[in-house]
Amino acid sequence: MTDWTPEIEELHLRQQMAERMGGEEKVARQHSRGKMDARARLAAIVDPGSFREIGKIAGRGSYDADGNLVDLAASNFIFGRANVNGRPVVASADDFTVRGGAADAALHRKFIQCEAMAHEMGLPLIRMIDGTGGGGSVKTLEETGYTYVPAVPGWGDIIANLDTVPVVALALGPTAGLGAARVVASHYSIMVKGLSQLFAAGPAVAAAIGDTLDREQLGGVEVHARNGVVDEEVASEAEAFAAARRFLSYLPDNVNRLAQRTQPTDRVGRRDQSLLAAVPRDAKQVYSMRRILESVVDKGSLFIMGARWGRAAITAFARLDGWPVAVLASDPSYLGGSWDARTSEKAERFVKLADQFRLPIVHLVDNPGFMIGGEAERTGTIRYGVQAMNAIYRAKVPLASVIIRRAYGIAGSAMSNAERFQYRFAWPSGDWGSLPIEGGVEVAYKSELAAAEDPAAHLEAIRARLNKVRSPFRTAEKFGVEDIIDPRDTRPLLCEFAELAWRKLGA
Repeated sequence: MTDWTPEIEELHLRQQMAERMGGEEKVARQHSRGKMDARARLAAIVDPGSFREIGKIAGRGSYDADGNLVDLAASNFIFGRANVNGRPVVASADDFTVRGGAADAALHRKFIQCEAMAHEMGLPLIRMIDGTGGGGSVKTLEETGYTYVPAVPGWGDIIANLDTVPVVALALGPTAGLGAARVVASHYSIMVKGLSQLFAAGPAVAAAIGDTLDREQLGGVEVHARNGVVDEEVASEAEAFAAARRFLSYLPDNVNRLAQRTQPTDRVGRRDQSLLAAVPRDAKQVYSMRRILESVVDKGSLFIMGARWGRAAITAFARLDGWPVAVLASDPSYLGGSWDARTSEKAERFVKLADQFRLPIVHLVDNPGFMIGGEAERTGTIRYGVQAMNAIYRAKVPLASVIIRRAYGIAGSAMSNAERFQYRFAWPSGDWGSLPIEGGVEVAYKSELAAAEDPAAHLEAIRARLNKVRSPFRTAEKFGVEDIIDPRDTRPLLCEFAELAWRKLGA
């Protein structure tokens, strides 16, 4: 024989064996749990037909006495190059049908090469995690005959990716130990309700220290979407794939490139009449900041993340005349918009993400200050709050702030970096100062009120005088705020900001 036909036939045979994953029975068991298998997941999350697998035939071969291949047990980690929204990415998936995704059934170099490819080629990385990803079970010790000092091969590459490329992690089953760590070591993480659980160690290990909990109680979505361990909860794997794809659509390929503008689909000059009455005159009434956001950004472009944790702040991506921007906004429907420890942590992380990938920031402000009281002090609110403020001051990307209503105290001053040019607008509903007068009048005028014939009437008279002074127009007279605007002009002005910001960034 003069050609290499036998070897090509063996290659095809090995590829077919790899495609069986853990075998028909284990794949069927995976499907019976309502879970897609690893290969189906990869096909579903990337553009059709774009996945090119790397290291497909890597695994453990079985041979007969003559050295001929009998069987191939595939690795439980699959990765390759693919496209998402027409752009190249590195996509990977754990195969739970092979030893539950545990690392003792994987080839460490394959995992390392996947991570290295992402940062060395400057490509976004998708991790679909389903399993422990750790060293197997205690029984493994007897099988190997030794134990080892813990180390994670390739963790340096994970850190390099966090510094250089967008990383998305989807927890698509029980993820413990290293699997859980790989979920968290990302810029955007997703769990599927009822399908995903995440923990440092599973229920059996937790029971050994007296915590008898099932998987959901220990590490289900209700736990981790509320505490900020993961950014997103969704109802299905399909929703997880869609969320991951949409997240990536707002970001550049890597820190050395710029995010892409899309073809504008909304008029820059669109003025929403409802904004004129969006903020109630009664300061105690709440309103929907999400509706304001939806009315000022390009229609259909608002992508909110982390909705269930740090709820006094909304973090989102959006587009303004097609330009991608990062949006930070107060949510007065939770804690009145006051920043507690979790909200401050969320704001800090988001601002750092925007700055890292050079996305201009739009900040819609209604912040009455840092949360106060015993719980706020016990959770270290002031420390987390200052860290959030530091992130805003350190950010190098252009930032525009719109004062929708309140801006009080140190938290209110964290709306932007006051040492730089303030690209800022205020609505006529703006209300600011070192502290709200509602909480300070009685203290400041204590002796005067005590001497009054009618303290209640005198208090109202003082408040009426102060309300004249606190008018935002008085501040604008002194150029303490740059511009008071008609709320309906917010979109056109922010679109102008986005165009100037991206001009500065080099787009």
